Amino acid sequence: MTDVRRRVPSLDTLLRSAPGRRAAATFGRSVVKHAISVTLGEVRARAAQGLEPPEDDAILAGAVGLASRTASGLTPVINATGVVLHTNLGRAPLPRSAIDAVGRAAGTYTDLEIDRATGKRGRRTWRAEFLLTALTGADAALVVNNCAAAMLLSLATLARRKEVLVSRGELIEIGGEFRIPDIMAASGAKLVEVGTTNRTRIGDYRGALSGRTGAILRVHPSNYRVVGFTSSPTTAELAAVAAKQGVPFLFDVGSGLLAGGHGLSADEPTVADALHDGADLVTFSGDKLLGGPQAGCIVGRAELIARLRKHPIARAVRVDKLQLAALESILRTVASGHGDELPVPAMLHEPAASIAKRAHRLAETVGGDLEHAHVRRCDSVVGGGSMPGTTLPSWGVEVRVPDPPAFAGRLRTGRPPVCCRVEEDRVLFDVRTVFPDQVDDLARAILYAIEGDDLDEDDDR
Repeated sequence: MTDVRRRVPSLDTLLRSAPGRRAAATFGRSVVKHAISVTLGEVRARAAQGLEPPEDDAILAGAVGLASRTASGLTPVINATGVVLHTNLGRAPLPRSAIDAVGRAAGTYTDLEIDRATGKRGRRTWRAEFLLTALTGADAALVVNNCAAAMLLSLATLARRKEVLVSRGELIEIGGEFRIPDIMAASGAKLVEVGTTNRTRIGDYRGALSGRTGAILRVHPSNYRVVGFTSSPTTAELAAVAAKQGVPFLFDVGSGLLAGGHGLSADEPTVADALHDGADLVTFSGDKLLGGPQAGCIVGRAELIARLRKHPIARAVRVDKLQLAALESILRTVASGHGDELPVPAMLHEPAASIAKRAHRLAETVGGDLEHAHVRRCDSVVGGGSMPGTTLPSWGVEVRVPDPPAFAGRLRTGRPPVCCRVEEDRVLFDVRTVFPDQVDDLARAILYAIEGDDLDEDDDR
C-alpha cells in the first residue's frame, strides 16, 4: 500500500505555481514560503496518521489565507461577549484623547529622554510618574512594561537571595500559566509559604520571620475568590510586622484602582488605601481598571523606588514612547476629574436601561430576518483578572441557530470580526461591551453569518 505521505506536494512546487507566485508578489515571497511550510507541516502530520492530503490548490489556499492574516495586522473586533476587560481582545479600549496622544508620539520625534530646559538627558517616565504620585499620594513612582515586570523588578532588587513571605492563598497564576512562584524564582528570591489556602493569620507571618527574610509580599487574588471559612491579616497588620522586622512590605493590588469612590466592589483594594495602610511598595496594572495601555506601575517609598530604578532589570522592562504617551493621557484624564468618562469605567457603570435600549435597537435591525432573535437580560463580567465573582446586570440579543459553534466561527472570521457567547443551542450578543456606533455593523455581521455568504474584499461592511 502506498504511503499517503508521498502524495504531499513539495514546498517548491506550491511556491512556483501561478497562484503561489501571485501570492508572493502580494504578501512577500518569504512570508508565503513560511506560510506554505507551516501548512505543509500540518498536512504531513495528518498524512503520517494515514489521512489523505488535500488537493494542492486547497493546501495553497490555506497557506495564502495564513499569509493574508498577517497583512492586515491587528484587526478591530466587535466585542459582544460582555467581558469588559477581555484579555484576548486587548483589554482596555483607549479613549480618543489617548489614541491621539499615541499618534502624535509615533509620527515625529519627541522629547522622550531630553530635558528641554538644560539640553541634557532626562528620564523618559517622569511625566507619568509625576501624575501617579499626585494621584496616589506616594513618595515616588516607577513605570515599567507590565505588572509582572513590576513584581519581578521589585523582588530582584529588594529580596534577591533572601526569603519572601507569601500566604498560600495568594500564590496565584495569571494568564499564560505565569505563576507567582515562577516569578519569584526568576527574581532570585526564595518563596516561603505561610498559612493555608483559606486561612492565614498574622501569627503565621511572625512565625516565619527570620534573619533571612527579605520582604513580605501580599498579592491580591484578582482573578479568583476564596469564600467560606476564610481569614487573612489586614494590610495594616502586615505593614506593622514588616516595619518591626525592618523589611519592605510589598502589595500587588493588581487591577489598578487608584482611589475609592469608584462604585465597584468593596473587596477590590485601591492603591491609595494600600499606601495609607503602610505598604512600602504597591504594584498594579495600567490596562485593567485604570483603563489605560499595558503598563506596570510601582508607587511607594522614594528610597526603594530609587533602588529599583538603578537595577539592571529596570532597563530590560522599560516602556516605549507609545505606551507612555497613552498612559500619560489616561492619567491626565483621571487627574482632571474625568476618569469616569474613560471607556472602561463608562462600560462598568452604564445603567442597565441604557444597555437595554441598545439591545432593542440591535434586535429591531435583525429581527425582520431572524424569527428566533429576541432581547433578554444577561450578566456581564469585568474580566482581565479583575473583580472575580462580580457580575453586572446587562442586556443582550439571543439568536437560535442550528449550529452555534459554527455560527460563532463565521462571525469571528467575518469583516468586521465579532466575538459573542455560545450557550447551548443559541448565541448571545451582550451589548454592554458593544459601542453604540458598532450596532449597525454588528447587525450586518449577524445577517451575513446567517446567510453564510463570503464578502468580497472591497465590501465596506
